[in-house]
Amino acid sequence: MQFLRRSLVGLFLFSVALGLLAYAGLVFNEAVQERMARESKQRPARERIMAVNSVEIQAQAVAPVITAFGQVESRRMLELRAGAAGRIVELAADFDAGATVQEGRLLARIDPTDAESDLERARTDLAEAEVELRDAERNIALVRDELGAARAQAELRSQALQRQRDLANRGVGTEAAIETAALAESSANQAVLSRQMAEASAENRLEQARNQLGRARLALSDAERGLEDTEVHAAFTGTLADVDIVEGGLVSMNERLATLIDPNALEVAFRLSTTQYARLLDADGTLIDAPVRATLDVLGLDLEARGRISRVDASVGEGQTGRLIFARLDDFAGFRPGDFVTVHVREPELTDVAVLPATAVDAARSVLVIGAQKRLSVAEVELLRRQGDDVIVAVAGLEGKRVVAERSPLLGPGVLVRDLTAEKDEAEEQVAQGGGQGNGQAGGDLEMITLSPERRAALIAAVEANSRMPAEARERVLSQLREDKVSARMVERLESRMGG
Repeated sequence: MQFLRRSLVGLFLFSVALGLLAYAGLVFNEAVQERMARESKQRPARERIMAVNSVEIQAQAVAPVITAFGQVESRRMLELRAGAAGRIVELAADFDAGATVQEGRLLARIDPTDAESDLERARTDLAEAEVELRDAERNIALVRDELGAARAQAELRSQALQRQRDLANRGVGTEAAIETAALAESSANQAVLSRQMAEASAENRLEQARNQLGRARLALSDAERGLEDTEVHAAFTGTLADVDIVEGGLVSMNERLATLIDPNALEVAFRLSTTQYARLLDADGTLIDAPVRATLDVLGLDLEARGRISRVDASVGEGQTGRLIFARLDDFAGFRPGDFVTVHVREPELTDVAVLPATAVDAARSVLVIGAQKRLSVAEVELLRRQGDDVIVAVAGLEGKRVVAERSPLLGPGVLVRDLTAEKDEAEEQVAQGGGQGNGQAGGDLEMITLSPERRAALIAAVEANSRMPAEARERVLSQLREDKVSARMVERLESRMGG
């Protein structure tokens, strides 16, 4: 009986379970039929809105900067060379590489024994030449006196001959007396001729003595220069480099001893392309003295020097391109000849231009303008310069419009966008206006910073100098800047417009 009861209970439970499964299948089938019979209603697709960052085009005057690389050089550099051969007998105590020497300082002396001997010999030869000259002068004076006496004697003999002839004409003279007087006159004329030859010989001796004196003086000058060449002096105040001698060493003629460099006369030489060089020419084709800034990175510490362009190299150079420019440095603390520096050349200012991120302009030199309905349109721009991560473009009717700062393949004409930058600017403007209870949460989300006195003064000065800003907006911004805490976004926006 117990077995039969349990069998009946099991059969009953099996029947109940089978009935529930059948009911569940029926309900599921009805639901599927009802779903299939219902009309399909498709929900309209929503247009996708792209979030972008934008930048406002504002006309301003910008001075482009050309970046190049150059090498620092000294305008005054002198190689110290030995003027004579011999042994170094004296060397300055500070004759070392890197030492600073004053103008006229004795740096080294070569053994002057031979030079001093040559100088004494030249002085002796000069003295002998002077004695010879004096003797020749005295000799010619005597010869001329003798010539004068001979001429006077000849004159007397001529007068005696004439007197004898007069006596003979009166009948009181004889032919023998006339012949004797004529012979005496001839002898006197012969003596005058001999004295004239002696005078010519004395004059020749005098000229030779003068020439000998001139050669002796030249020899003395050469000997003095030879003695001076045994000493090496500093031609100007500078720093020594490439020192390669020691006291007691032997040097040959014209051997290089060291290099003297003027550290206070530095310039930087850098090469520009022909296009960049053309931008630095005035209307007359003359290179302008554009300001130059040279920087040297030394373990994270930038040394900076300022100057102006002074000249351009006369030739391009074999295998070179562009132009080699030289700029004279005025303030160059820490720089040395040979330093490899980065050169920044400031071009003349460009007016009615705008500075945009380089990512805002594509290869076709076009930008995406955000219209009034937040839809994008394409506008062509004139690309003037590339400045690192920024570009300089001509405004050309786009002033006041906002363009997409970062292009992407998903953006194109007609795309609906959400301008995140404009929304942040509006929130910042609300904070600047004082806000309200409804804007308190938005103001709390903005970062507030504390400004240094110098930074605050620079921002205030920039806002006061901005003539395009409405008076009410200027006063609101100035009042916000005078507060202890200032919106970081507002500070960033003002400094971007300042170019800082």
